[in-house]
Amino acid sequence: MARKVIPVSNLKLPQTRMFAVQHLLPRLPVPSLQQTLDNFLLTVKPLLTEEEYLNTQKLAEEFGKTRATGHKLQELLQERAKKLDSWLADWWLHAAYLDFRSPVVVHSSPGIVFPVQDYHDEQGQLRFAARLICGALDFKQMIDSEMLEVDMLGGQPLCMTQYYKILSSCRIPGVKDDKIVCYPPDKPNPPKHIVVAHNNHFFALDVYGSNGKPLSIDQLHKQLLRIMEHSEHPTPRVGILTTGHRNDWGRVYKKLAKDKTNKASLDEIQRSIFILCLDKPLEHGTPDTRVSIVANQVNHGGGSQWNSGNRWFDKTLQFIVGNDGSCGLNYEHSPAEGPPIATLIDHCMDYIKKHPKEKSPVPGMTEPRKLKFSLSEDLLQDIDKASDRMDELVEDVDMMAFYFPEFGKEFSKSQKLSPDAFIQIAIQLAYYSVHKEPCATYESASTRRFQLGRTETIRSCSIASHEFAKAMHDETKSSREKADLLRKAVLAHRQYTNDAINGQGVDRHLLGLKLTAVENGMNVPEFLMDTAVTTSTHFKLSTSQVSAKCEAVLCFGPVVPDGYGICYNPQASQIIFAISASYSSPETDAKTLADSLRKSLTDMRDILLQSSQAKL
Repeated sequence: MARKVIPVSNLKLPQTRMFAVQHLLPRLPVPSLQQTLDNFLLTVKPLLTEEEYLNTQKLAEEFGKTRATGHKLQELLQERAKKLDSWLADWWLHAAYLDFRSPVVVHSSPGIVFPVQDYHDEQGQLRFAARLICGALDFKQMIDSEMLEVDMLGGQPLCMTQYYKILSSCRIPGVKDDKIVCYPPDKPNPPKHIVVAHNNHFFALDVYGSNGKPLSIDQLHKQLLRIMEHSEHPTPRVGILTTGHRNDWGRVYKKLAKDKTNKASLDEIQRSIFILCLDKPLEHGTPDTRVSIVANQVNHGGGSQWNSGNRWFDKTLQFIVGNDGSCGLNYEHSPAEGPPIATLIDHCMDYIKKHPKEKSPVPGMTEPRKLKFSLSEDLLQDIDKASDRMDELVEDVDMMAFYFPEFGKEFSKSQKLSPDAFIQIAIQLAYYSVHKEPCATYESASTRRFQLGRTETIRSCSIASHEFAKAMHDETKSSREKADLLRKAVLAHRQYTNDAINGQGVDRHLLGLKLTAVENGMNVPEFLMDTAVTTSTHFKLSTSQVSAKCEAVLCFGPVVPDGYGICYNPQASQIIFAISASYSSPETDAKTLADSLRKSLTDMRDILLQSSQAKL
């Protein structure tokens, strides 16, 4: 079957349970120009000098005048919004992902650490992997039959299209930009195989019998044993090519795909449902460092001497299973955000925990097929170059994952405060305590209540958060005053969050205005090129909440060299964090920020409790 590239704005979906309300979802609105300009000025005030702010304010006023360029761009953007299910979807797919030319590993693709499993050898590894495959296929059946429950947020249904793609897509590198191939379950000849990676070898494994039913756990275990037996010794790290700069990988991909054998193997990988990576043992660490070691493993594989070659980072989903109870996944970000992935993980963990009754073997089980690559001397040199660059990248990742056991989201709820906003303000305080200044902060907000919704930026650094952070370092302020400022900061964050999830944020609108100018051959206005725009999008804090029911945590690299990546999973009585930074930056240190964050959380709890007692 020829590969099919599906523009997201043209994706047609069936009217079934999973998509029952899809056609009723509103389209992403275009916010009013004046509202965006006003909100933008509020968000940049803590980040600019007085002189810079006054200059930005002047540029914004000029841009927003009735007959100025801003209004012309606004009108053109509104016209686009009338014609498409989402004025943003395709633009965002390209601007955020497919046109992004840095390596996807660390810079774009997140890893997710699963709860540690109770096995410590190769047999346990393969038994767990077999159950994990069955759990993922069980989830896939819910997607294929369109019986997955519609996600809800605040009582409102969410767009479900991302689920339609996470088990059927792959990114393809290009010399200038990339593309996505998608093999939906409702098209002829949908994929029936996964790819298993072990010792840098790749095998296609059919996971359905001749009757169309999934293989049993026992059958999958036997197949994984066969794969292990046929890949005892490492082979050249073809998969590490996917870690390169996208232009470099695009050029190498062209060379690789010229050979018919290679092309057939590439097609098998791209068409597969997902990849299962059976990893070699990790380095030993202490109980305190174990989760950080696993976070590095799922984020980048540890480098060429560990498991970075035992990956295909262009594949949307790669389940990663070590032989010491460590496991997780890595996902290529362009088809989906974290929440649908977290739902998949929770389903798989529940499936495994319930120890489902062993099903009868299915007929027609076929031998795993080794995917062969014909590698010229030139391609082997490309693998060596990619290995060296990957090792440099891995050595620069400062990753720290940890549990905060003092309290979880139930505490902030008891104080009638949003758990997410509470954690975000703690992050603001932690950064301020270390760096003595505020910084531009990105938090991902879901816009899935709209058709084809993806994300909007919550600008977590605000005037209110800055005032609170300063007050916490002011000994003249009482606990009551600090608690009042904390509540104001949390409320301000909650209000901005509401704007963002309702399509009224700043960043996507400004991007839309800029791309409207480019698409219509107009000069990009001075306001959109201003220092304030650059400063406020240099996200030294890139953050995301991905809530899973199980003890999982997502991790990703910083998005700027002098910044941090922070993800968290708030649970009832604990919070799981992963913080990343770059060793090459003298300004950042993941452990220092982690220690500051722990202190910020406990200090915030204490001032709230002290304030409550003072009122009695």
